[in-house]
Amino acid sequence: MNIEGFSLAKELFICLFPRVMWAMEPGHFLWALLFIQPLWLQRTDGATRVYYLGIQDMQWNYAPRGRNVITNQPLESDTVASSFLKSDKNRIGSSYKKTVYKEYSDGSYMHEMAQPAWLGFLGPVLQAEVGDVILIHLKNFATRPYTIHPHGVFYEKDSEGSLYPDGSSGQLKADDSVPPGGYHIYNWTIPESHAPTDADPACLTWIYHSHVDAPRDIATGLIGPLITCKRGTLNGNSPPWRQDVDSYFFLLFSVVDENLSWHIDENIASYCSDPASVDKEDEAFQESNRMHAINGFVFGNLPELSMCAQKRVAWHLFGMGNEVDVHTAFFHGQMLTIRGHRTDVAHIFPATFVTAEMVPQKLGTWLISCQVNSHLQDGMQALYEVKSCSVAPRVSQLTGKVRQYFIEAHEIQWDYGPTGYDGSTGKDLREPGSGPDKFFQKGSSRIGGTYWKVRYEAFQDETFQEKVQLEEDEHLGILGPVIRAEVGDTIQVMFYNRASQPFSIQPHGVFYEKDYEGTMYNDGSPHPGLVAKPFEKVTYRWTVPPHAGPSAQDPACLTWMYFSAVDPIKDTNSGLVGPLLVCKAGALGADSKQKGVDKEFFLLFTVLDENKSWYSNTNQEAAMLDSRLLSEDVMGFQDSNRMHAINGFLFSNLPRLDMCKGDTVAWHLLGLGTESDVHGVMFQGNTVQIQGMRKSAAMLFPHTFAMAIMQPDNLGTFEIYCQEGSHREAGMKAIYNVSQCPAHQAAPRQRYQAARVYYIMAEEVEWDYCPDRSWELEWHNQSEKDSYGHIFLSNKDGLLGSRYKKAVFREYTDGTFRIPRPRTGPEEHLGILGPLLRGEVGDIITVVFKNNASRPYSVHAHGVLESNPGWPLAAEPGEVLTYKWSIPERSGPGPNDSACVSRIYYSAVDPIKDMYSGLVGPLVICRRGILEPHGGRNDMDREFALLFLIFDENQSWYLDENVATHAPQETGRINLQDETFLESNKMHAINGKLYANLKGLTMYQGERVAWYMLAMGQDIDLHTVHFHAESFLYRNGESYRADVVDLFPGTFEVVEMVASNPGTWLLHCHVADHVHAGMETLFTVLSQREHLSIITTITNEIGKAVSRDFREDNVRMLGMQVPVKDIEMLASVLIATGVVLLLIVLVLGGVVWYQHRQKKLRRNRRSILDDSFKLLSLKN
Repeated sequence: MNIEGFSLAKELFICLFPRVMWAMEPGHFLWALLFIQPLWLQRTDGATRVYYLGIQDMQWNYAPRGRNVITNQPLESDTVASSFLKSDKNRIGSSYKKTVYKEYSDGSYMHEMAQPAWLGFLGPVLQAEVGDVILIHLKNFATRPYTIHPHGVFYEKDSEGSLYPDGSSGQLKADDSVPPGGYHIYNWTIPESHAPTDADPACLTWIYHSHVDAPRDIATGLIGPLITCKRGTLNGNSPPWRQDVDSYFFLLFSVVDENLSWHIDENIASYCSDPASVDKEDEAFQESNRMHAINGFVFGNLPELSMCAQKRVAWHLFGMGNEVDVHTAFFHGQMLTIRGHRTDVAHIFPATFVTAEMVPQKLGTWLISCQVNSHLQDGMQALYEVKSCSVAPRVSQLTGKVRQYFIEAHEIQWDYGPTGYDGSTGKDLREPGSGPDKFFQKGSSRIGGTYWKVRYEAFQDETFQEKVQLEEDEHLGILGPVIRAEVGDTIQVMFYNRASQPFSIQPHGVFYEKDYEGTMYNDGSPHPGLVAKPFEKVTYRWTVPPHAGPSAQDPACLTWMYFSAVDPIKDTNSGLVGPLLVCKAGALGADSKQKGVDKEFFLLFTVLDENKSWYSNTNQEAAMLDSRLLSEDVMGFQDSNRMHAINGFLFSNLPRLDMCKGDTVAWHLLGLGTESDVHGVMFQGNTVQIQGMRKSAAMLFPHTFAMAIMQPDNLGTFEIYCQEGSHREAGMKAIYNVSQCPAHQAAPRQRYQAARVYYIMAEEVEWDYCPDRSWELEWHNQSEKDSYGHIFLSNKDGLLGSRYKKAVFREYTDGTFRIPRPRTGPEEHLGILGPLLRGEVGDIITVVFKNNASRPYSVHAHGVLESNPGWPLAAEPGEVLTYKWSIPERSGPGPNDSACVSRIYYSAVDPIKDMYSGLVGPLVICRRGILEPHGGRNDMDREFALLFLIFDENQSWYLDENVATHAPQETGRINLQDETFLESNKMHAINGKLYANLKGLTMYQGERVAWYMLAMGQDIDLHTVHFHAESFLYRNGESYRADVVDLFPGTFEVVEMVASNPGTWLLHCHVADHVHAGMETLFTVLSQREHLSIITTITNEIGKAVSRDFREDNVRMLGMQVPVKDIEMLASVLIATGVVLLLIVLVLGGVVWYQHRQKKLRRNRRSILDDSFKLLSLKN
């Protein structure tokens, strides 16, 4: 029995056993045993692992070698590195005071335990197995209160280590803030409810950190790694070591913001030569203190990452930080396996935990880098070494083809909008005020839509005279040719650089020797990186051995990318990128196309920054710009050169993507760029499957790749677009067309079996994001003016406060729209959201919509088959419209999904402004047979839908009215573009509420809970949602354990939880700024009594000690009247009790037999001894 089960049994025993004993009758003794039984089953098989941790201040150097190790340059020669690492009169430099966790040998805290150098400023590695107890003896040697709060383990209130108002008091709050000189013991356990699942790796990656003011505590340095393992994984050494791998490493990828550190003032005073000259609000100063670090090291200064070839290595990767902490960790030269899928990159976000497995094959020193452009530039890089360790190199038997490609880098003039109009709206791209004119209007301070670029182009042979031109490649645009290979193949690429800069080809997803790597860095080679100078030819040789190809859980083909990496940022922004496809053996046909696929499309989503192109100066000179006008509008000019492109095209100028109804279409999706390149790729009109999961969107980040399979069943012309609001407005959209083709056999008609009708009204309300500030003020223990929430909640000094006019969806009982459907307990948590709409595969949902607002609105849903192709009709004020949504099989859960999938509906007249005005709601689609007649799920006890969205009131239709209402004295004087005013109107909300004002997240212990997690918005809407005290399961074919779910604009996830830990707990976004801005709420787990109602009923009967007449719906058992409906439960209890009693009898019998046998043996031994003495006596 796990710890929470034991606690429940103990509570029941204390409460109910005296009542049972009081009225005990013959035949009722079994019930007494039933209450005692749980106390016999407490597990004691796990180890108790004791750690003595001290919190200490220290001095930390982010670059102890004093140089950029990646380029082997001294800091003085590296302008970027020196801007972070060189001390000056108003710059701190590379050294900072930090506060960290240290491990000690015992409670005397005299002997500090040594840690590996690569661990950096991270705390010691904590390790435990399922069934273990972890005891943390924490002593605070620092100068302010701190704590230790874990992820991934079970704890009670006195060991949570997190300060927030939760209703607890006294000793239960002692863990929330350990004062300077203070001491506290934290007790954590790893029960089965927190164990790695069968599909999980042997050990799960977690972290621990201080949680008094988590963002500031972590930025100060208080964070460390924790792993929980399956039984038998750790050996008995001290410290323990994993037996299933040869080595394992922990890497934290984080832009460490020293501006948030508690020591920022001390660091200025200690390291700036003229502290008085420092302006802490200066953006350049703040940027110099944001350290793009791996374990607290920058620019390759991370030491001693070495491992043996052909030995198993585990990488425990995690992130922490802010909105900029979007990381793609690229392991050059080797392959990783993550959750059964093959990759060479890992996606890492704040409080995201990844366990990657590697068997390194290629010897040498290799690069680990974050491929987000700005992070790569600012030093988030490290080196790791693969040694032979006296093991003979593995020779891969390559039995496939040698596939040859002849690729040239060719300089061209590129037009981002060759048609001259928006393919979706038909508007002229250069029309003043149209939106696109920002990018396409040519003038004295604007280049327009045409730029010099460089592109990879394919040729027939080594003469580079005849181009390869295929009609199906027209959509590739700026992309290079598709390189394809199967497992067992060798890829040989002859590269001719006909451009004016040195370029290379660096691939993902294949193996290569050091001589063929396309990236230059200090790896110990005499000539690192294979680079082609202008008008030079070089040849690359890559291989695809079995351990580099798709895994058993992967699709037949994996999508990858190749790019030039001489200067990865400038090279790719100049245009040098292309797709690469690696398939299982036999997956490609004779024409090198993927078998079983009718159409293939390759789409790159990226903001191509022409300001960072090699050809930036050339483009400015060619446009003959006015330098004076440029100097007056530098920011506007730079913004006009950031092209939000799909394959290098904006505003639906990508050549039309045509397909037939019923085709199997493979969409190969690629990401590239900087931290703002978070793209939710939406397919209007049809759904896609990604790794067997049904999606209406695919998430892309820099250097990430996905393959989405679509079988379109909806005829018409539809958009593909980035769901992120500003990207879509800036033109990141394209058009695809689905036709009825004569040669295609008509698909069987979909049969629909049920109809569900909802009556929904759009109505205008005054919405209060934070009606009660008491939780916020108690949490920070500050005055209103000093609180983090002041900027969002104050209605003084020209700010609007927490109340805004909004439009919301609300449900009514019928088409008269007179009686609102009341929001009962299970729906209280919905907040600003519209009603939770549900449907099953085979249903038709009818939404009768009345627009009672003052402007046109509509209702549009993701993932369903709408009766009208394209965007839905808008209802004018006062008008009623009916929308019909069909739910065919392709709209329901995919084979690897949970029983239900979450979607969203919203008004789509202006999708961005309508949503920020409040018109959004949740939609759940389930497999057949999951929904009860009343609409709830039969496989879950509770359902909660949560939308994590920064409501940008600056983009609401009602902004002017809100200014007039809530700042009437300031009307006409408020600068609507003032940065403080703009920030004050960005409400970091969960279902429209801030700072724990969302109510209704209540459940009972033991209940099965489905959480529908939704996100929309812009690039700042990166949300990593953490549940305190509970873990959940996430399905992707198999079930995986986690306690943080990652959300991005346009992503909708379902996680499932069995509530196990009674108490009131924190649920929050882990992004630092979002924590301070109020994206937090509470959920409550009540002790479970309903499941024991039968026992309570029986004990009540015993207590009354009276007989009742036999009723038709009762049965007499054990001298008591028991309802027929509870017989099955009672029988189960009795059977379980009987089995336990039988086992106890057997054990006791065994003990008695063993003792009797021992007595008999002792008697025999004494008898033999007596006989021996007698014989000896006779002899004497």
